[in-house]
Amino acid sequence: MFSIHGVKLINRLKQCRQASTNLSKNGDIAPVFTNRNPRNLEKIRVAYKPDGYHVEKPGRRFWHKLHLKASGRYLTATINHFENGEVIKASTSEWAIKKQLYRTLDTSAYINLGRVLADRCLQSGIIEVSCNIQPPTQNGKVALFLKTLQQNGVTLEERLSINLADLGTSIVLKNHGKLQNK
Repeated sequence: MFSIHGVKLINRLKQCRQASTNLSKNGDIAPVFTNRNPRNLEKIRVAYKPDGYHVEKPGRRFWHKLHLKASGRYLTATINHFENGEVIKASTSEWAIKKQLYRTLDTSAYINLGRVLADRCLQSGIIEVSCNIQPPTQNGKVALFLKTLQQNGVTLEERLSINLADLGTSIVLKNHGKLQNK
């Protein structure tokens, strides 16, 4: 059933699996941890979240914000980061999406664009976005777009950030990525 190469490959995979599950000899934890993911602090809700000014109507208290723009021919949805700008974009002008749609601005386009954007958000690790979009009608296209985003796993409201000073912890945050114990 298996060739000799197949048996050798299976044995090699078993050896690699055993080697990867063995405990290391150095069980000590390093006193300094360097985080190389700049978005990790946002995911654990301890990163800086801008406040903006109290007179601004939509406000700026977000890490990621949803924008929806309908032009004359196409529909574009983007997720913007407060520092880095556009992070994720989905549009009905993209060839792969446009090819599957009958029209690029009908209800079906809004629903399918919501599915594509939600999938891209989840693949990149964004599960919460701030959304100030108010749908004009209860069952309109925009409302269906937002409902589709929620059904596919994206929460349209970001939770509040945690202030470590209020918790009285001994962790110091430096340069958006290094955690050090005092």
